Amino acid sequence: MPLDRLVLIIIAVLAAAALTVYVGFLLMAAATVPPLLFAIVPIITIAAYIFVRVIRDRTNNAEDDHYDQIER
Repeated sequence: MPLDRLVLIIIAVLAAAALTVYVGFLLMAAATVPPLLFAIVPIITIAAYIFVRVIRDRTNNAEDDHYDQIER
């Protein structure tokens, strides 16, 4: 497994854990202030969309895989 893919997996796991904690806190806050929930949903959706696009770009970019084909 290439080093850049391993680092990408580690970063993705850390980002997912941080996002889970953040969303949990936001949902707890939204339980006390109901209109806040309507403001949180679009922010979470946009963050998830950007995260998915970055991961897709990193895994499907042929230019990044150029050095994986070089024999050592």
